[in-house]
Amino acid sequence: MEVAVLYAVCALGALLISGMIVEAVGADWTTVGGALLNGSVLKPGRWGGTIGVTIPLAMVAIGTIINTKVGLVNIGQEGQLLVGAAFATYFSTRVPGPGPLVLVVILVAGVVGGALWSGIAGGLRYWRKVPEVLTTLLLVSVASNLVGYGLKHPWLLLDSEAKLGNRNLVSEQLPPETRMPRIALWGNDFPISALLAIGLVLLVGWMLSRTLWGYRLTVVGHNRKVARRFGISESAQGMIAMLASGGFAGLAGAFMLTGGDFANYRMVSGFSVSIGWVGLLVALVANNRALAVIPMAFVFASLRTGSGFLASTGIERRVTDVVQGLIVLALLLPPAIMFIRQRRRALAVARSRV
Repeated sequence: MEVAVLYAVCALGALLISGMIVEAVGADWTTVGGALLNGSVLKPGRWGGTIGVTIPLAMVAIGTIINTKVGLVNIGQEGQLLVGAAFATYFSTRVPGPGPLVLVVILVAGVVGGALWSGIAGGLRYWRKVPEVLTTLLLVSVASNLVGYGLKHPWLLLDSEAKLGNRNLVSEQLPPETRMPRIALWGNDFPISALLAIGLVLLVGWMLSRTLWGYRLTVVGHNRKVARRFGISESAQGMIAMLASGGFAGLAGAFMLTGGDFANYRMVSGFSVSIGWVGLLVALVANNRALAVIPMAFVFASLRTGSGFLASTGIERRVTDVVQGLIVLALLLPPAIMFIRQRRRALAVARSRV
């Protein structure tokens, strides 16, 4: 109960500060808040689009939780998502067969692409002792340039019929039969990958908390010396976690390509639209709890989709970035406060025994 109250107080404080900032820039906070709600969930057809954005955010976040569990810091999901989407795009136009089969190939290609890109950082970490926090970040820039190169050549990603102008640097559009089926519900529609994403989040949450694999990751993440005594290979578990993390980021890219909520079933320059970075924030705010990923991803997706309605209020869309940052800080404060309290209690107990 105390924890719930602490979270509520911090969230309320973030909203109050957000309102004060909005008022300070000359806008009415009720109008801005209404625009965000209308643009994300209230207006007809809006919450379907928000679900479409939630899907890749959740995939990036659950992959981040896996590598965090083993004590690794992967901050290159933006690049892994791009590479996964590039692999998915490449195979989408080169694999013959019925639409459902090609769709499965596209998703698998996305997973493989993202896993390979994160695997580079994992290999450097365990065979050359290069910190993964640096390699994953630097590989984002490499991925961006490689994908940009691919979008300039028809033998890689560029649509062979693309002309100069607004169709330059775009891939071929996915045929209708290879796109993710969409669910129509109460005037909204969203890709069926939303159900797949929920299932994957629940599966990973169960595996991390209830299986031997999750136990091994936890032991390595908490104490590497103890892991070695139990015969658990740090490098093996770390590589598995890095591959899984990148694989989920690549799957996010494949979902974006096949879902239709991003770039109209094409890969374009700037395709990732910072989904990888925001997914990191989702995992951070979820505090590495798998079950918290879905609601947190929906909140961040709502800020993104709702910001499109801010033009009617006369305020910059970037105000949502401020609100987003305040929400992150607000939801990170309770764990920090509880940690400080527990540490003080432990120190008090230790002193009383002396």
